[in-house]
Amino acid sequence: MPCIQHCVLVKFAVGTPQRTIDEFFADLRALVDKLPGISGFTGGADCSLDGLSQGYTHGFVMTFADAATRDVYLPHPDHVAILEKYRPHLDGGLDGVHVLDWYG
Repeated sequence: MPCIQHCVLVKFAVGTPQRTIDEFFADLRALVDKLPGISGFTGGADCSLDGLSQGYTHGFVMTFADAATRDVYLPHPDHVAILEKYRPHLDGGLDGVHVLDWYG
């Protein structure tokens, strides 16, 4: 069965401290060691020159071994805690997030 690539684009609100953004990525990276079946994580600030980011400031891709692993991750308390912790820092709350998954 193919892996799942979980791509998330984030719009941090103007004025969000860099320390908060760094903690966001550290918290996500920590899930790789906490939850079995996550085989990769990469993320960071938008550095595109094409001007098509539509306000999304950061993004990440998390690789799951399969759809079942992703399905455990989504409602997992550690993942939900990250959503709740950083929601106030997102432009528009969860409207400041775009998620797309595909089989890799």
